Amino acid sequence: MERHIQSKSDGKFQSIVAPGTMRFLDFARLNLAAGERHAFSTGGREYVLDLFSGMASILVETADGKRCRFPAAGGRPDVFSGPPVMVYIPPQSRSEVEAVSDRLDAGLFSAPSRTAQVAPTLIQGPSVIAHQVGRANWQRTVYSALREDLPAERLLAGETLNPPGNWSSYPPHKHDRRNPPQEAVLEEIYFFRVKPSQGFGFIYTYTAPDDPEGFADVFVVRDGDTVLLPKGYHPVVAAPGYALHYTWVLAGEERRYGAWTDDPRHAWVKNA
Repeated sequence: MERHIQSKSDGKFQSIVAPGTMRFLDFARLNLAAGERHAFSTGGREYVLDLFSGMASILVETADGKRCRFPAAGGRPDVFSGPPVMVYIPPQSRSEVEAVSDRLDAGLFSAPSRTAQVAPTLIQGPSVIAHQVGRANWQRTVYSALREDLPAERLLAGETLNPPGNWSSYPPHKHDRRNPPQEAVLEEIYFFRVKPSQGFGFIYTYTAPDDPEGFADVFVVRDGDTVLLPKGYHPVVAAPGYALHYTWVLAGEERRYGAWTDDPRHAWVKNA
C-alpha cells in the first residue's frame, strides 16, 4: 500500500484516498467557489466534513426524511487561524454542501457505519476541545472535535498544529493491535498543510521490531500532502521556520481515542 500521497486540488471534488484503499477510511477534498455546490449520498458510510477554510451552508436529509441545515458553518481564513469546525453526517442520508464565502476548502472523510439513526451534528466552539500536549520542542496544540462523547460508530477526528521546528505524535505511538484496554486497532489518515506554503516537514512511519510485515519509511510532507497510516508508529516534525498542521481522522474495530501504545524505547521523555 502506498502510504504517502502528494496531491493538488484541481476542480470542485478530488478523491484523494479512494474507497477500498484502506480497510475503513477514505478521503476527498472539496474546493468550491461562492454559490457552487457538491451533493452526495452517504450510503452505508458515516462522514465527517472538516471546513479547512471558508464558510458553507450544509443541508442533510436523513434516512427518516428529516432535513437539517447548518446555514453558516465555518469561516476561518485557513487552518492556522483557529480551531476546526466539523459536521458529522450519518449513513443513509443525502447531503449538499454550498460555498457561501468566496472560496470553500473542505475535507470529506468517511468510514463504514450502520448507525443511521444518529442525527447530523455541527461541531464547533465549546464542542471542540484544545489541548496543549507535550513540552519543549515536542509541544503542540491538539484539537479534539469528533470525540467519543459525540455520536458516531467509527469515526474520530481532530487537528494538530505544530509550531515551527516542533515534533508531534510524540513519543511515537501506534494503534494496530488489539490489546485491551491499552491498545485498539485504528487506522488513520493525516492531511497536511504548511505555512508558509513552500515549507515542509517529515513523518517517520515504522513498525514494532516483532512485526512480521515490518517497514520503516521517512516521508517529506509538503503543503497538501496526505499520509495513510494503516499501522505502525508515526512521529511528525516541522522544519524550522514553518508551522505544520494536519487533520487526523481515525476509524477501526473500536472507537476509543487514546487507545494506543507508546514506543517503549522513547516513552521515557514523558517523565524526563
